Amino acid sequence: MSKDQRKNKNPIIHLISGGVAGAVESSTLFPLDTVKTRMQLRAKGGSKFGPFVTAQRIVRNEGLFALYKGLTAVMAGIVPKMAVRFTSFDIYKQWLGCTDGKNKGSVFLAGLGSGITEAVAVVTPAEVCKIRMQAQYHSMIDPEQMARRKYRNVFQTAALIVKEEGIGALYKGVVPTTMRQGCNQAVNFTVYQMFKSKWEARKGGELASWQIMMIGGLSGGMGPAVNNPLDVVKTRLQKQVVLPNTEPKYKGLFQGIGLIAKEEGIMALWKGLTPRLLRIMPGQAITFGTYEFVAKNLNQAAGFKKSSVVH
Repeated sequence: MSKDQRKNKNPIIHLISGGVAGAVESSTLFPLDTVKTRMQLRAKGGSKFGPFVTAQRIVRNEGLFALYKGLTAVMAGIVPKMAVRFTSFDIYKQWLGCTDGKNKGSVFLAGLGSGITEAVAVVTPAEVCKIRMQAQYHSMIDPEQMARRKYRNVFQTAALIVKEEGIGALYKGVVPTTMRQGCNQAVNFTVYQMFKSKWEARKGGELASWQIMMIGGLSGGMGPAVNNPLDVVKTRLQKQVVLPNTEPKYKGLFQGIGLIAKEEGIMALWKGLTPRLLRIMPGQAITFGTYEFVAKNLNQAAGFKKSSVVH
């Protein structure tokens, strides 16, 4: 291994850059996630309002800050999630002998591995808590309703779920979550790598920040457009409270898909796609743009070679 190769491997840089990127993305676009969750939780016969009307109704009935229900769960999970995503992606690329990012098959596998890793290590428990908090229909400006709410913050929510349903409840929906995250990151990193390499070759140098953000947004929208049914079933599984000696309505991925399609129609599996894309595409633009900016400056400050998602 050459000295240059060793200098390219800076796990702390990936860890910090990924964490900062996650914090910026989540704090900017979280209201769209709340709207998406509310739309996905609607059963047959419920309202058919689109994302903008749904957001207006949430603000009118529950207050502006209701759009940020569950944000503590996301912030507790997003920083480690992004840190795990970018760090594990770099590690898997090294294991596959593809540090230069030229082998698209290896990049796809490294992205798949990073998505699976983040799903199991961080995403599933954080999303169970987030969805429980988002699903509460209480006003954020009424002190009496605030005092009666069941789930108050991420730590209290996690503790209450474990107390009532057991620690395994924090991993409800782990299968669709793992499939969703694996698919998303496999496509995300592969498309980002491909477009960035071609654009840099055409330009003959490094891309500007707006170009990186454009590629990040485009690559981020491709996975969710395909795997939205996984996200709908995941949301339903994670929202339901299953107490001892009770039979859950949704028992697993395939049973959940079949039941939703039977009761609500096949298009119900695509509920929440619009707010999901409205969040994920600019979210990935912010994530990749922030990551590349922070990584570049940290590497310069530390005296390392340039670190990037694509070496």
